[in-house]
Amino acid sequence: MDTATKEQFKWKFYRLAMLLNLVVLLIAAGVIAFFIAPADYRVPSFLILLIAGIMAGLYFRGKYRETREWLEEQQ
Repeated sequence: MDTATKEQFKWKFYRLAMLLNLVVLLIAAGVIAFFIAPADYRVPSFLILLIAGIMAGLYFRGKYRETREWLEEQQ
């Protein structure tokens, strides 16, 4: 792999790492909100954070597959 391709892979990896951290953070925040939030906001906040985490997870999965295919082409 040449230097430019390594640099491009590094940024793709950073993006995937940040997306995965976002997914974990959203789902964890949803679980915490379910137990700590006031009773009126407990379920809505849990559902909003859970749905956001699932959507981010689906986006992550697509980008992961795209990056994996790109990496296989580089070899």
